[in-house]
Amino acid sequence: MGIELELGVLLALHLVGTSVLAPFEAETSPWRKILKWTVITALTLGLVPVVGHGALWVPTLFVSAGLVFHLAWCRRNGIDALRATPRKRYYALRGWTWPDA
Repeated sequence: MGIELELGVLLALHLVGTSVLAPFEAETSPWRKILKWTVITALTLGLVPVVGHGALWVPTLFVSAGLVFHLAWCRRNGIDALRATPRKRYYALRGWTWPDA
């Protein structure tokens, strides 16, 4: 198997990550989201010729580190780690403007 495994893992991580963690990225600018996944993808695919499937450690480490930080930060600040609630408090912690509807 060539690079298909890495591409499949990256796709799965992206789909699950953006679906599950979407409430936490509501006001994040598109360029930051694109840059994050571009860096992870470039590092992973760039390492495939050098270390083979060992390149899958790159997204594994990024996702693991991000998840640990996310859970610790949410717990420390009283935010639900799956739903980003209370939403108004979460917006204030991120420095985002609360939408007055």
